[in-house]
Amino acid sequence: MDNFTFFNPTTIDFGTDKEQQIGQHLAAHGIKKVLLTYGSERIKREGLFATVTQSLAAQGIEFVECGGIVSNPVISKVREAIALARTHQVAAVLAVGGGSVLDSSKTIAAGVLHEGDVWELFSRAATIKAALPIFSVLTLAATGSEMNNGAVVTNEETKEKFAIGSVHTFPKVSIVNPALMQTVSRDYLVYSAADIIAHSIEGYFTAKVQPRFQSRLVEAVINTVIETTETLLADPADYDARAQFAWASTQALNGLTYAGTAGFSYPNHMIEHSLSALFNVPHGAGLSVIMPAWMKWYHSRNPQQFQRFATEIFGLDTAEQGIAALEKWFDKIGTPTRLSQLGITEADLPATIENVLGNAKWFGIAEIYTRDVVSTILKNAL
Repeated sequence: MDNFTFFNPTTIDFGTDKEQQIGQHLAAHGIKKVLLTYGSERIKREGLFATVTQSLAAQGIEFVECGGIVSNPVISKVREAIALARTHQVAAVLAVGGGSVLDSSKTIAAGVLHEGDVWELFSRAATIKAALPIFSVLTLAATGSEMNNGAVVTNEETKEKFAIGSVHTFPKVSIVNPALMQTVSRDYLVYSAADIIAHSIEGYFTAKVQPRFQSRLVEAVINTVIETTETLLADPADYDARAQFAWASTQALNGLTYAGTAGFSYPNHMIEHSLSALFNVPHGAGLSVIMPAWMKWYHSRNPQQFQRFATEIFGLDTAEQGIAALEKWFDKIGTPTRLSQLGITEADLPATIENVLGNAKWFGIAEIYTRDVVSTILKNAL
């Protein structure tokens, strides 16, 4: 087991009606004015916006509204929100939504206090030295952004999808009420399942040091996701399944499953970021295509762990059987497993490969993911 320091400063307030207490959480941190970020108007139609703003009003907290954040969030919207936050001199950012809203909000919080253009934080021309406090009310379980310091945003002009992370961008408090996720569409439920599994397997398969205890945590997350996804597809109103799915999502990327793990990388995310940046595909849908294709290429590099995956997740004997079982399960729940299902053809591969090669440099794994390797993986996904 490798040396590590584990610190996660985010408070998770989990359960029904917890969103009614968001004003109290902000007040406890001395917040008087907040930028309230969200995606679609769904939160207004379903009453969540009213619940949140009433909770703020009860604590005497003013809010400035910033809606319209899209899936695969973009830097232009972040810049717009930064200008709004500065104009109104807000003291914090409150995200009400899923991972896209949270990622945008973290970037806004850092960008408000950054003197240059916010994309400098993604291109590594500058580092995050401070950020406004961040709070959230989660409406979609997938990214784990509610309890980590990471944020991923696309630059529409350069077609780059990069990430930031800092001790300053952990949310202070995140409300996780599984009941708020009941109206998530079938498509986004299965895309979310793929996203959570992708977060879990990156270190599990690529780490040079992977303690058995950490492997068991990852397997618990994946098995829970598989079980609860199937339950929720049959009965979207099953609160217990929704709650376990949401908590598994948080655990997959809050740092716990990676404690004591070393020498790992994020190749599935590296490749999928190009699909999102170039073709605006849903992140989880892109991951469910890339994962089996990558696993077919990579498994000979870590055969023992792939065999373990097959046994512990699907009760099978060989790496190849485990990979086939995962792909079959993705097909069963209705998340894509082929690039063609995303509208991406063989003619699109050259541009995609070029974009991935740029990502490989950013991720620091260009020596492994050469042009030939990336081409092989993408052709596995056709």
